Amino acid sequence: MKSLKLSAFLLFTLLFNVQFASAQFGDLLNKAGKAVASKGAQSLGLDKILKEPEAISTSFDDVNQKGKEMPEFENSASYAPLNGLERNGSDGFVLQAGHYEMINKSYCLKAGTFAPSSGDGYMYAPTLGKKRDVVIAILKSAEKHPEVKQSDIQMLLWAIIAKTKFVNFAGPVKATAIKLLTPKQLLQLEGGALGILPFDVMEKAKASMPPALQTIFEAENNIRQLVASGNYSYAEFEQYAIMAGMAPVRTDFPSGIWTLHPDGYYVRYYPSGYSQTKTQIYVPEALIAKLGSKKLIYDATDDVACPANTGSQRLAQTNEPLK
Repeated sequence: MKSLKLSAFLLFTLLFNVQFASAQFGDLLNKAGKAVASKGAQSLGLDKILKEPEAISTSFDDVNQKGKEMPEFENSASYAPLNGLERNGSDGFVLQAGHYEMINKSYCLKAGTFAPSSGDGYMYAPTLGKKRDVVIAILKSAEKHPEVKQSDIQMLLWAIIAKTKFVNFAGPVKATAIKLLTPKQLLQLEGGALGILPFDVMEKAKASMPPALQTIFEAENNIRQLVASGNYSYAEFEQYAIMAGMAPVRTDFPSGIWTLHPDGYYVRYYPSGYSQTKTQIYVPEALIAKLGSKKLIYDATDDVACPANTGSQRLAQTNEPLK
C-alpha cells in the first residue's frame, strides 16, 4: 500500500512540475487512482465507512449566537447594493459603514435534506470539513469562469459532498472539476472519498443510523452512482439531493434573524430555494472607526448560511450577484 501511495505521489509531482494541462492530469490521475483503489477497496470496512468525516461538516452547532438580533433590528434602513462596493481582488468586498444587500448565487451543501422554506431562519457559520479548501476554491474559481453554468457547479459540489472519488468522476461533473480546479486541488478530491457501496454494505451501515442520517447516507451513495455513470441530468441529481416536502419551521429562529459576524458586522440571509440568497449586511460606524486604516472584508466564499432547522439545507454563499 505504501508503494502504491508513493507511486501516486511521484506521478502527481511529475505532472505538476512539467505543468501538464488539467485535462491531461485528470486522465492520468484516473489511472493512478484506479491502481490505488483496487487495493484499498478490499480493506474498506464498515467501521471506516461510518467514521469517515463529512466533506463539509458545518452545522447549526457551529453558529455563534452571541450578539444575534431579531428581524426587526435595522429593518427600516435603506440598503445599498453590496456589489457596488470596492472589490478586494478575488476575496470579496471592502465594507464601509452602512447597510448593504445583494441577491447572490448560493449552493446546497447537504444532500438528502429539505429545500429552504420562507419561514426558515438562517444564520452565519464558517465553512468547515475535510473538503473545505476545495469547495472555497470552486466558488472563487467560478467567478473567473462565467461560461460554467451554476447547475454544473452545483452538481460538482453535490458530488464532492457525497464523497465521490475523482477516479469515479464522469460526464459534465468531471469536465467542471477540471475547468475550475488546479491539478493539486483535483488530487485533494481523492482523500476521504468513498466508492459506490454495494447494497449489502449500505444496508448494514444504515442499520446503525437514525432515520435522518439514513436518508442522507443513501442520497450520497445514489449521487456517487450517478456521477460514475456519466449519463445523468441535473433533475436526476435534484431527485436525490432535495427531499420532497418541507421541514417544520422553528419559530424561535425566525426568517431574517441577524448573526453578529466574528469580524464585527451583522449579516442575515433570505434564501429563495437553494440557488439564490438575498444577503443583507449592516456595518456599524463605530466598527469602521475602530478599525482605522485596516480594511474590513466581506468574502462570502467562506460563509455557510445554516438553518436552525437541521432538516433543511446548508447553503454555501458566494460573491457573485445573480444576473
